[in-house]
Amino acid sequence: MTTTATKTLATIALLGLLGLGTVACSTAPEPAGSSGDASSSTPGAVEEEAPKPVDLTGEWKQTNSNDPESFQSATITADTIVVSWNATDTKSLYWVGTVTVPEDGSTTFTFDSVNDTSQTDSAMLASGDPTKTFTYADGELSYEVTALGTTMTVRLAKQ
Repeated sequence: MTTTATKTLATIALLGLLGLGTVACSTAPEPAGSSGDASSSTPGAVEEEAPKPVDLTGEWKQTNSNDPESFQSATITADTIVVSWNATDTKSLYWVGTVTVPEDGSTTFTFDSVNDTSQTDSAMLASGDPTKTFTYADGELSYEVTALGTTMTVRLAKQ
């Protein structure tokens, strides 16, 4: 064989090997809509649970009172909130209303509570508002209270 024939044969062999290497390293294209994760389509794969709604049920106490003996507290059940004024040896009704927690697992939200006037109309220190907006954020429940012409934001923490 001549040197030119040897070089030509070596070049063809090298191109052939490069071609095989390229084919061996490539993968088949994925079908449209595939995530590329083989485990995502494997039967029995564990799917992430949907976020659970925040649980507001329980006892709550005001954290921003100027007097440790005078504060607001709340009791929340599945769909009702009862807020009271608390002072030494007394407890007076302030609010009875609805509670609505978003089902999407939001950790910051507001809800408009509808006043149960059948319970608050006869309570001297109760709010006469038809609705009250409550805000939940960072484990704290807050709302505005107006008494004697002064409005303040009450902040409650779960006990």
